[in-house]
Amino acid sequence: MKESLNVLGLPLEACSRSPMTGFFRDGCCNTDDTDVGEHVVCAAMTADFLAFSKSRGNDLSTPRPEYGFTGLKPGDHWCLCADRWVEALLHGAAPRLMLAATHEAILDKVSLETLVEYAIDRP
Repeated sequence: MKESLNVLGLPLEACSRSPMTGFFRDGCCNTDDTDVGEHVVCAAMTADFLAFSKSRGNDLSTPRPEYGFTGLKPGDHWCLCADRWVEALLHGAAPRLMLAATHEAILDKVSLETLVEYAIDRP
């Protein structure tokens, strides 16, 4: 696998290891052709976003021990699906994100300028 890059063109940094995130559960927002959801946006969870996601049928806050998922709470970092983050953006519920840990694949859907507006780690 080639080295993953973030939206700044630098090596992709870890998003979270507690809770462990990423499509590959490696702590990073890595992606490949098997990741149909494109889990590429390293976002800091908020109560508003968690409620928004639940209202869209993706409950990220309820623990699911059968899947080893403890549930997310505000402040946790998590690799979100690109389309969910864009949907939240359009509905005023987009969480802030970490540019250094967000995969460059999101740039196919959102401009770097928009991502910088929501960045916790502004360049």
